Amino acid sequence: MTSSPAIVFYGTPDFAVGILEAMLQRKILVKGVVTTPDKPAGRGRKPQPSPVKLFAKRNEIPLAQPEKLKDPAFLTQLKIWSPDLQVVVAFRMMPEVVWAFPNLGTFNLHTSLLPQYRGAAPIQRALMNGEKETGVTTFFINHKIDTGRIIMQEKIPILPEDNAGTLTEKLKKRGAALTLKTIELIGRGNIKPVEQPISVLEGLKTAPKITKEDLQINWEESPEKICNRIRALSPVPGARTRMETENSKQQILKIFCATPRMEKHHYTASSFVTDQKTYLNVAVNGGFVSLQEVQLEGRKKMNIRDFLKGFHPENFTLLP
Repeated sequence: MTSSPAIVFYGTPDFAVGILEAMLQRKILVKGVVTTPDKPAGRGRKPQPSPVKLFAKRNEIPLAQPEKLKDPAFLTQLKIWSPDLQVVVAFRMMPEVVWAFPNLGTFNLHTSLLPQYRGAAPIQRALMNGEKETGVTTFFINHKIDTGRIIMQEKIPILPEDNAGTLTEKLKKRGAALTLKTIELIGRGNIKPVEQPISVLEGLKTAPKITKEDLQINWEESPEKICNRIRALSPVPGARTRMETENSKQQILKIFCATPRMEKHHYTASSFVTDQKTYLNVAVNGGFVSLQEVQLEGRKKMNIRDFLKGFHPENFTLLP
């Protein structure tokens, strides 16, 4: 069996670029790259290329952007590329005619320790749930999303100061290394993939796509749970809360960084507590949420000291 399989790579976001770049640096033969069609974005709603497309074009890698993966034109292109192996990172669900095409199969890099956190947002969901560790998994794609045989896994700790941004960067580096190891083992024929354990299915935590409802802070939750939501949604899209002024005008406050303080207090829940100079806390059941970095609707992101120079909490009421 070949030790240097020819590969077709599938991916869309910046995270996938990091994996593809590591493959090129290792001199792995990438016959082609498949990414999503350009999508309208920005104020002008002009079609914008994905990060993977931009990277592929800069590096002169053959590119395909099929609307449908079963498109005969794309399947013909796949036959021309004739990959031994396919690598998938942050891409859409694939039909069997595509994932079963190469003789060595198609594997996916997933940013969780499967079978936990199957789904579209494993990094955010792990942070929301206050997990202390996560990791990366490579597995062979089959008919159901994130359920295929596991090839390799690697764990990493989740630190208290981690948010979705920092954790994504850590997992990108670990994921790149694990992808390279997986390609090497498959090329050598040294893999022994294992079925995902059925015994844990009843206790599985899932990772569904982040919704608008997920962005809203619930001030009735504990300080730790609220801060976990904030870090899971930072730096984008940002957790948020609604505030109402004395004249009943509502504004959105995005919170990007906050720390929990567990202590007893006499303040009304969801009320601001501040010295108007150095700190801005929100009183909740069981303690406080100490706001560190925020952004008022229509303004730039600020640290709390700068924010308090023009913000007067007594004029606002936090809404549920």
